[in-house]
Amino acid sequence: MAKFKKRRSRPTTDPGGSKALARKPPEDSTPAPPTEDAPSLPPSAPPPSTPPRKELPSITDSPETKRKMDTLFWLRVGMAVIAGAAATFMFDAIGDVEVKRWTSIGFMIIVFISSVVVAKMMRIQLASSDRKKLVTNGLGSFVFLYLFVWIVTYTLVNTGAETGIVTPVT
Repeated sequence: MAKFKKRRSRPTTDPGGSKALARKPPEDSTPAPPTEDAPSLPPSAPPPSTPPRKELPSITDSPETKRKMDTLFWLRVGMAVIAGAAATFMFDAIGDVEVKRWTSIGFMIIVFISSVVVAKMMRIQLASSDRKKLVTNGLGSFVFLYLFVWIVTYTLVNTGAETGIVTPVT
């Protein structure tokens, strides 16, 4: 961290003659000797300017990283659709509806964790501050598509069984 020398300014006086703001300068108004850390500058000289920093392209801006993140998103979408439809048939033998529901939600979490493992195996180059993108990329789409496909396929498969209405098979 850079050390900056504190500049001493001249005391200000209030135009109305208020004594609260008016201060007399000290009798000995010699400037403080410069320290060894900071170079001595004349009081009227502007501070030294630093050259503008060049922005380096981020790792996340590379086309390969964007392509891999897009692939990860669509992989999760596909896994959600397949797992949602599979959950209808895998847990059909469970009799209790409440147990079936929680088993399917647990299956959804396991499938998502497996997609995180696949994402780590893809070796996507991300900055250390963007590591959570491997988990959050496509998370909402995954959850909602899984639930949507699961509900739709469950409804289509079990519509005639509970109401007694038999749908014609063509």
